[in-house]
Amino acid sequence: MTVTATRTDPSRIVVGRIAGVYGLKGWVKVVSETDPRDGILGYAPWLIGPEATPRRLSERKLHGKGMIVRLDGCEDRDAAAQLVGQEIAVTREQLPPPRPDEFYWFDLEGLAVVTVAGVDLGRVNHLFSTGVNDVLVVKGERERLLPFAWGDVVKDVDFERRRIEVDWDPDF
Repeated sequence: MTVTATRTDPSRIVVGRIAGVYGLKGWVKVVSETDPRDGILGYAPWLIGPEATPRRLSERKLHGKGMIVRLDGCEDRDAAAQLVGQEIAVTREQLPPPRPDEFYWFDLEGLAVVTVAGVDLGRVNHLFSTGVNDVLVVKGERERLLPFAWGDVVKDVDFERRRIEVDWDPDF
């Protein structure tokens, strides 16, 4: 399972958000940032909102292209409405360790990005997915969007040296 979300706070990793209410009995619509998308259902507890309030799932259903859940203590539409827009996070310890050839997006945040010729492009601010490929947002003297294309653009990720080597024209 890959978590494509990013870290907004060092103590928690955002894996989704509550997008809306569903029905009258406390259900909410969830947008997942995990791959597969229903991987978010395997974490417990969820840390909800900026206060990171721990909440457990009492019920869950895949619904069309999305999913709906009811959290413990959320018994009606009014309680569910209070949760809309809140981030869903987990702790690093809740995530499975990545395989040697994998990493989480948030592990890349803050790494220096350097061309194969040694030109410093800046640091990874965050990543996002376009559906075709993932994109590194690199902030240096200016912002650059680099496709995370392993082998073509990204040549090496070195966590010990805290850098990513890329084959990229610094003028682009």
